[in-house]
Amino acid sequence: MIYKYDDKEVFIEVTGKGEAVLLLHGWGCTHDIFKSLASLLATQYRVYSFDFPGFGASQEPDEVWGVEEYTRLVEKFVKDNAIESPALVGHSFGGRVSLLYSSRNSVSKVVLVDAAGIKPKRSWKYYYKVYTYKCAKWLCNTLLPKEKAEAALNRFRKNAGSSDYNNASPMMRRILSKVVNEDLKHVMPLIKAPVLLFWGDRDTATPLADAKYMEQHIKDAGLVIAHGTGHFSFLDNPGLFASVMKSFFKIK
Repeated sequence: MIYKYDDKEVFIEVTGKGEAVLLLHGWGCTHDIFKSLASLLATQYRVYSFDFPGFGASQEPDEVWGVEEYTRLVEKFVKDNAIESPALVGHSFGGRVSLLYSSRNSVSKVVLVDAAGIKPKRSWKYYYKVYTYKCAKWLCNTLLPKEKAEAALNRFRKNAGSSDYNNASPMMRRILSKVVNEDLKHVMPLIKAPVLLFWGDRDTATPLADAKYMEQHIKDAGLVIAHGTGHFSFLDNPGLFASVMKSFFKIK
């Protein structure tokens, strides 16, 4: 289905019947990342698989959104479709939205998979990259014509930036820069629903320490560790993930 939000088209795949489950993907992904989970849940649930604005078949925002704006989109969709107390499954960036949404709305349960939400501790190398880029940007824009300046900055980004940043459009780069620096520790104690944390012990993007912090600061949270897996633990060990989801969602 196409959902209209602020004159923008948001694609949401809808499958199954029953109580609602919202699947919220991570940065750089689309609803397809949860294809297997959607098929599993659709046997007993009504599953809404989002393409967040700026990803997949959804149009990107005209302004620099943060976690708040993405969460408001989900809140508006739930209200417009008269959905009561949905379950949420969020991976990585989708975990950020799941955290904020469930801290201030009624939900039945939440699954956080290698979820973002805790601002990472930065090394001196990170700040060196940031300020080197800012300096290079100022020099290029000051000394070079516009086209040459942009070409030079693109080369710099390709060599120094993350793949997520390099693959994004100019607007989505600005959004990424905003959301990665948002810390959601303060909302975690507000979550009342049962929360399942599914994590890879080799995750370097959102390390296992983040999961352990969430387990301690979310009232009703339990942690399942997928050993030998990384940031996409649910894809690295699909058998374990499916088994845990069947149990958590009571799928027969």
